[in-house]
This record gives sequence, structure tokens and C-alpha cells, in this order.
Amino acid sequence: MPVKTITSQSDYQSILSDGGATKLVVVDFTAAWCGPCQTIKPVFEKLSNQYRHVTFVKVDVDEFQEVAAVAGVTAMPTFQFFKASKKIAEMKGANPTQLEALIKQHQGPVEDAEGGSSSSSAGLVAGHGDVTEIITLNQVDCLNQQTANHIRNALKADETFLESDVDEQLIVSVPFNQAIKLHSIKIVPKDIAHAPKTIKLYVNKLTLGFDETDSVEETQTIVLSEKEYEANGVIPLRFVKFQNVTSVILFIEDNLGEEETTQIKQLIFIGSPLDSTDMSALKKVEHDH
Repeated sequence: MPVKTITSQSDYQSILSDGGATKLVVVDFTAAWCGPCQTIKPVFEKLSNQYRHVTFVKVDVDEFQEVAAVAGVTAMPTFQFFKASKKIAEMKGANPTQLEALIKQHQGPVEDAEGGSSSSSAGLVAGHGDVTEIITLNQVDCLNQQTANHIRNALKADETFLESDVDEQLIVSVPFNQAIKLHSIKIVPKDIAHAPKTIKLYVNKLTLGFDETDSVEETQTIVLSEKEYEANGVIPLRFVKFQNVTSVILFIEDNLGEEETTQIKQLIFIGSPLDSTDMSALKKVEHDH
């Protein structure tokens, strides 16, 4: 989730109260002239993508002096942690390890992709989140999809759905705009009879035709049962094979009820962007301005 930039003091107060008593809000009080602030900036952005159930906010102390004054900020960078507008922790200085430790300590329950919450891998796993925002939507493709019930429907949370056309098979190609670690996939079925059963996944392959599915080796094959869908449809992947993913193709071979078409209400990819930041170097930067 992108870091939010406040537009006014009232906007700031609204963000702090967003999400009620369980939602963690982390505020970075920063300044353009502050060297340590700029050093830890990419770390803060990386953490916002990893902990997508946490709200990350940036406050420029020069632009919003009144907000900084009310918050009692006297050094940059300062990170303050809030729940229901109440400050629960504070950290001064550019210490990436301490920053992430405080986020882990106060993050609370991890929200799943449908807005519920879970403290286990049944929802989104700590350190990973819904990476739909970094899918290159205009390059997503699907073979054998119906014109009305197309792949874009499965990439948003509403009542629309994806449905195959002439038979039960689908080939879904999903590119990402940056390399990710893909941890798992969640499938929300429209109904259990039309839900995907056998899925072959191919990593970093740009195209795949139905005539190639028997000759090209897949990265992983998954066979689902009604039990997996009852458990909420999160499918863990062989994580070691999905450490540097720029695109993924799903070949859906059949469905649970042997129906003529396969239907998917929502398809969610769970992972995190690759860490391109040298954390060991940043650990040494702990000076206040």
C-alpha cells in the first residue's frame, strides 16, 4: 500500500482515527533537508508494501509545522505509532531494524483480502500482503474467457466474476510491474461446483497456449478440494520456487463439479516486493538531525 501524504491537519486527524482500535497507523515525521530521513525513506516505503494491513503516513514538518508541533516532534526523523488516534509508541532516528520491530509488535491482527482478520496464515501472512496493486493490469491476459465475464472481474472485490467460455479450461497470464516474492494465491469461488480444481503454475513465462500445457514443465501443480475452499481458499505455494517473480501464468485444467465452465469471483496474489534495500548498511544510520 503506498505511503499516504497528508493534505491538511484535518486530513491527518482523519487518517489517525481510520480503522478503529485495531488498525495501526505509523507516521514518519520527515524533512527534505534531513539526510537520515532520506536514507530511511525507501525502507519506510518497502515496509508499507510488506505490511499492507498497516497505514503508513508521511508528514513533512516544514509544510505542516502545526501538526509536528502538536505531535511534540523535535528531531527528524521521528516515527510515531497510533491506534484510534492514541499514540502507543515513538521512535527517533533512522533505525530500520527497530522500526520494523515496532511495526511487528503493534501491528495487531492481519487482515485478509476480504476485510476480515486473522492471526495466522489463514489470512494474509505477516510480512506479505495482497499485491494486486503492483499487477500491470493493461497486460493481464486470459485465454478462453467470456467477453462479459472477463479476467479483470476476478482482480477486484465485487459481485462480478471470471468465467471460461467453450469449456472448463482457462489460461490466466499476470505480469507484475516489479519483481515479487509470491507466497500464496487465494481463490474466491462463485460457487463450489464451478471452482477450479487442478491448476498448473508457470513462473516468468510470458505466454502459454493450450497446446503447450503438456510439453512445458510447470513450476507447481495444485489440486484443490472443497476442503481448501472451506478453509478460505488460500493456497500456499512452494515458496522457494517463487522468490523472484515478474509474471505468473495459471493453467486451470478443470473444476470441482465437472461443470461445462469454470468461474472465479476473485483471484488474489499474496506476496511482497523484493527487498532491494541494503538493510545492513542502513542499520548504522541512527542519528537524529
